[in-house]
Amino acid sequence: MQKSELTAEEDPMIQHEFEALLDDYAHTLHRQKVELITHAFNFAYKAHYGVRRLSGEPYIMHPLAVARICVKQIGLGSTSICAALLHDVVEDTDYTVEDIAGLFGDKIAQIVGGLTKISGGVFGSQASEQAENFRKLLLTISDDIRVVLIKIADRLHNMRTLGSQPKDKQYKIAGETEYIYAPLAHRLGLFPIKTELEDLSFKYEHPETWQEIHDKLEAIKGSKLEDYEAFSAPIRERLQSMGYTFTMKARIKSVYSIWKKMMRQQCAFEDVYDLMAVRIIFTPNESMSEKDQCWMIYSAITEIYRPHPERIRDWISTPKANGYEALHVTVMGKNGEWVEVQIRTDRMHEIAEHGYAAHWKYKTGESDDGLDKWIQEIKEVLAHPDKDAMEFLGTFKLNLFAQEVFVFTPKGEIKTLPLGATALDFAFLLHSELGEHCIGAKVNHTLVPLSYRLKGGDQIEILTSNSQHPQREWLKMVTTARARNGLNQYFRREERRYIKHGEKLVEDAILMDKDLAADRDLALARLLNYYDLTQPSELYAQVGQGSIRLDNIHDIVYPKRSLLSYVPFIGKRNNLSPTLPSREGEKDAVKPKKGPHAIVLTDENLGKEYILSQCCHPIPGDEVLGYLDAEGMMHIHKLDCPEAALLKTSYGKRLYSATWNTHRVQSFVETIELKGIDKFGVFIQVLQAITTDFHINMRAINISSEDGIFKGTMEIYVYDKSELEELLKAIRKVENIKEVKRYEKDF
Repeated sequence: MQKSELTAEEDPMIQHEFEALLDDYAHTLHRQKVELITHAFNFAYKAHYGVRRLSGEPYIMHPLAVARICVKQIGLGSTSICAALLHDVVEDTDYTVEDIAGLFGDKIAQIVGGLTKISGGVFGSQASEQAENFRKLLLTISDDIRVVLIKIADRLHNMRTLGSQPKDKQYKIAGETEYIYAPLAHRLGLFPIKTELEDLSFKYEHPETWQEIHDKLEAIKGSKLEDYEAFSAPIRERLQSMGYTFTMKARIKSVYSIWKKMMRQQCAFEDVYDLMAVRIIFTPNESMSEKDQCWMIYSAITEIYRPHPERIRDWISTPKANGYEALHVTVMGKNGEWVEVQIRTDRMHEIAEHGYAAHWKYKTGESDDGLDKWIQEIKEVLAHPDKDAMEFLGTFKLNLFAQEVFVFTPKGEIKTLPLGATALDFAFLLHSELGEHCIGAKVNHTLVPLSYRLKGGDQIEILTSNSQHPQREWLKMVTTARARNGLNQYFRREERRYIKHGEKLVEDAILMDKDLAADRDLALARLLNYYDLTQPSELYAQVGQGSIRLDNIHDIVYPKRSLLSYVPFIGKRNNLSPTLPSREGEKDAVKPKKGPHAIVLTDENLGKEYILSQCCHPIPGDEVLGYLDAEGMMHIHKLDCPEAALLKTSYGKRLYSATWNTHRVQSFVETIELKGIDKFGVFIQVLQAITTDFHINMRAINISSEDGIFKGTMEIYVYDKSELEELLKAIRKVENIKEVKRYEKDF
């Protein structure tokens, strides 16, 4: 951050932004505490005076912007506004949380303390700085969820102003945002903020693709709005005749959601047809239930337009876990395109826009079961955190599910689980004891294995046996944080038991040998060295499990020396104090090889200085980044690689922006997937396109056919992404080829 005096134009600009904040606040239903907010602003203004952001603007503009997001987009009140204005004071100045408490009270001080980045370690010395801060942030959920809401507002403004940061910082912050903050906003019901965070993350990670889709979207917006007017006119007329006060809005898909659909379906922008949705927000009559009136409006719409029988979503009878309520129906418009219509009351819309902040507005003293249940799940995860920072982030992210399935217990009780959850996840949801002793389940009265993936409406009964105990392979079956945490707790208990038993065996073995007993510490150190272990607990655990035997302990500690042992530099390396990988917050073990976190990939350095990661298989032309590991090797990942998402979240300081400068000297193995109608000669045409038209060599072919449909994969050698895309275009033109795409690994 820079420091300089304010210009003549800047002070009025700051005052204008503060007045805009007060105006936003005046339009809320909160008790008007303007004096307190003014006091917080003046204090923050003085504390940050002269300090500037990287963009050059006065720093105070940032907390003002965060406070405006809190009041305008989340619906928070004076306490949150004050905390937002003060959120960086403790971190960036000499003021303490105690100072804040003395001036503004304990509650505001508590929230500011929760928003202040941490310097200590809850994971230990090997954790990343980001993971530390995430955990501290989440620990505050049970005390005051406003901490998390303000943090999301803070992240949103940082994303809006990310352009002033260098490229490697953009990758790190955008990766964090997409991986944690956008799902967190979704889980708290902040849908507009979640959508903007995703879109901004995508913009900075894939700027060219974002711009291309954005321009295409802008080009057709006019025609789409004309379609909306024609589509909505008969619905408006019908609802007016029914006597409803309502508003209708057209909602165009975000660039990010369009791109996701293009990737998911492997289709072009022009083939994404459901670009628009229509939202109806009405004021319900008090004489009838909200649910009944939503269905009445549904009935009126389906009398005008034909509904899609498989695309009706009733989120009123069973709201989403984040509190979302609405009735969705997809109907066929007069132009032959499917249009989704969302039906909501004013109350439902407020909750959809402002999430749990709106829940408080409508609460009548009772707690929100959905929120309370989720907070309890988070507390369970945080009670036994993984020592590995990335594992922790992965485990927590499992709680931020977007799609859900509803299943039933044998007694008919409804339970909510993330899409993809297994029978084993369900067992742990009910009770950890059931999970630990689960041997299988009955779904709809049919026996299924632990790995069975639940479907909406399944009725499930868990089968147990006292002789059953968790296996490490179970971790691959579960998708929920509760199940993963339950399994890890069991393994930790078992490990402690093995350690205790192993420690006794080692101590007994040492005491039984006079030579060893004379210098216990030396004996233990040589045992660790012999087995390449760093901690005594590791040795005790392996001895307790039986994987290390102590029959020859004397010979290990006092080996008979061979001639080679006297030759310098030959023999076993001392591993008592191995070098640990450097992590965020520590000095990197290896200095950057090129420039300020920027590298250029050439024909000469690929495979030598820089390694192409096997997890995502990047080729020249892909949008990529570099990751410098602890051994000094630079690994190249695609920007949208799930592994890269984790790296961006936990190892931001070791990320490098990367550009290609290759000249079609090397070829790269790429896999393509094909699907089509099995007609005579179709595959010969595909081979002709590959070998004759493009002169591309093949490495392997795997094709199978069933019931007139063939599918399979082909491994081919290509120079770069552009050559691959041209080839895919050519194959798509082959008659009876229905789908061809680049293979993407399923993580």
